[in-house]
Amino acid sequence: MKIGELAAATDTAVETIRYYERQRLLPEPARTEGNYRAYADEHVHRLAFIRRCRGLDMTLDEVRSLLGFMDAPGPDCTEVNALLDEHIGHVTHRITELRRLEQELRLLRASCDATGSAADCGILKGLVAETAPRRKASKRHGHGGDVHRHALKLR
Repeated sequence: MKIGELAAATDTAVETIRYYERQRLLPEPARTEGNYRAYADEHVHRLAFIRRCRGLDMTLDEVRSLLGFMDAPGPDCTEVNALLDEHIGHVTHRITELRRLEQELRLLRASCDATGSAADCGILKGLVAETAPRRKASKRHGHGGDVHRHALKLR
């Protein structure tokens, strides 16, 4: 099949397929006499696997590692388990960050009752206040300038 057919079969953009080829995640396809790429079922299955991994928010390096395990399976799947455990840790950390972000957004949203003009909007004022340069705290207070930063501020 040609690249357009592979794209349709896997619901993947042609440019994405070419990108995965450049990243060496997909094996180079055979070429027709007219020098067109000729994809086979193995490409469909491998691309579907890549898309599934990407849908699970795995990095290209993680996908590359998993493909390596598939291409040269070891005696057990200890390393596959370790890779997934590490990915779960990253996802858990991101969820925590997203919850903090949600709380900050909710606090910001609660600062405006939507009855005044945009010039008096609590949300806009809150956003401006968060972007204003911070003064450094006096050394006589014994702490750095970031101590009074909003508790939910993401770093």
